[in-house]
Amino acid sequence: MDAETFEALVIDELDQLPDDMVDGLDNVVFVVEDRPEDGSLDLLGLYDGLALTERDRYGLGELPDRIIVYREPHLSVCDDEDELRDEVHTTLVHEIAHFYGIDDERLHELGWA
Repeated sequence: MDAETFEALVIDELDQLPDDMVDGLDNVVFVVEDRPEDGSLDLLGLYDGLALTERDRYGLGELPDRIIVYREPHLSVCDDEDELRDEVHTTLVHEIAHFYGIDDERLHELGWA
């Protein structure tokens, strides 16, 4: 799947998330990249920012937090578009949860890791 088609799929999956999950995302941008900086295929997504639970002061002029979805790792673990959509959905929920301060251990307990 080419980059443009994958990005459209990510946007579609993002649009399908519940409003109460995405309404609280303040100063967050979603980015699609081919691979992580190290070139590996092991990482599907990344939250790059400071979780709400760790913020003391956060105001105007702050750079936005980023949620990155990696295209090639997703394509390497999915056999078809339905599986890809499910995996992108899970990755978005997982990384958004990090924004809200939910760690990997808790996500595992909830079935999102």
